[in-house]
Amino acid sequence: MKLHVFEAPIVNKSVLWNSHKGILLALTLLLVTIIPLSTNKNLPSSLPNLWKNTTNLKTVESEKKCDLFRGNWVPKSERPYYTNDTCDMMFEYQNCLKYGRPDREFLKWRWKPDDCELPLFDPAQFLEIVKGKSLAFVGDSVARNHMQSLLCLLSNVSHPVDVSPKYNLSYDFKRWFFADYNFTVARFWSPYLVKSKDADLNGFSANSLMNLYLDEADPSWNSAVESFDYVVFSAGQWFFRPQVYYENGQITGCFYCQQSNVTQVLNSYGYGKVFQTVFRTIMGLKGYKGVTFLRTFSPSHFENGDWDKGGNCARTVPFTKEEMKWKSFVVELHKAQVEAFKEAEKEGTKKGLEFKLLDTTEAMLMRPDGHPNHYSPRMNVSVADCVHWCLPGPIDTWNEFLFYILKTGRKDTH
Repeated sequence: MKLHVFEAPIVNKSVLWNSHKGILLALTLLLVTIIPLSTNKNLPSSLPNLWKNTTNLKTVESEKKCDLFRGNWVPKSERPYYTNDTCDMMFEYQNCLKYGRPDREFLKWRWKPDDCELPLFDPAQFLEIVKGKSLAFVGDSVARNHMQSLLCLLSNVSHPVDVSPKYNLSYDFKRWFFADYNFTVARFWSPYLVKSKDADLNGFSANSLMNLYLDEADPSWNSAVESFDYVVFSAGQWFFRPQVYYENGQITGCFYCQQSNVTQVLNSYGYGKVFQTVFRTIMGLKGYKGVTFLRTFSPSHFENGDWDKGGNCARTVPFTKEEMKWKSFVVELHKAQVEAFKEAEKEGTKKGLEFKLLDTTEAMLMRPDGHPNHYSPRMNVSVADCVHWCLPGPIDTWNEFLFYILKTGRKDTH
């Protein structure tokens, strides 16, 4: 099966290189890492008073038929919510300004839905909404990227304490506590969301074969999220690796596995099955009473070559809606996960559980300018990061979506 090179089989290694694969693996990952992969003098030293949001939420709430996730990026006059000087919790590999990104145009856009307004993020209001509660991000290093955007946004009002050692010593699992609000933010490393195992006889590498057990949730999260009030699930670029799919203990197909005796299927098959398992599992947790979010597929933007063939992402402005192109595999992956979400939403309603959609895919397809590219601690390496998102940057919009949905309780956003 031919692999679409635009979203090459990459591995989220910025997190893995700190895990337990050993020094040799760490060196390998550094060479191929994209997903895994200070000067800030041009930005103001003080942040603006963005938190007195002038957007009339009642007006927004009255527009019942507005699709929050269909729109365009429009110029904005507001400064960034935070900078690399004001937030000390961002991962170095997404700290684009610190590592020399010269342009600032990518910071001068905000998302405008077609038929309504998206309010600015208000950290004080957000923290009041989640006071006494807990929020978990479950997924790969883009989920970590999302979480760190939220931490930076909230740190303008309250600075969290890293309480991870109380729960887990692994870098892959982190917890932050906002004492003033008794609010916990956590992340659980689970790039496939289901049980997985290395299957390559030569060991783990950038494109080594993985076994995915599509009907078995990853125990790293399913035993830990039951007590959380909000859980955000996401998955992405790891699904471009070669994979063999198992269901009920039997092989049911594979993606890019190059095994003639196994039925070749699209990775969207496994992707959809994974989210079915995720939602079935979360609904089956006896003590779970939380709100479940799906954050949809986050695209990469490699141009001038594949990720390991000199591809980069050097654009400095967004695509227009006319310039944006939905690649067929993005369409299929997005469709598979949203269909699984809609079925879970119906079933969840019967059980009194809420499911919410953060449909970020279209907005991010238009942001080829939002990635770190080569502006990271390893600027001299040949592999560009066109998968993660700069902090600050367009990924902060994901938390504007999250804030809006929590604020309004909106259900008809998809």
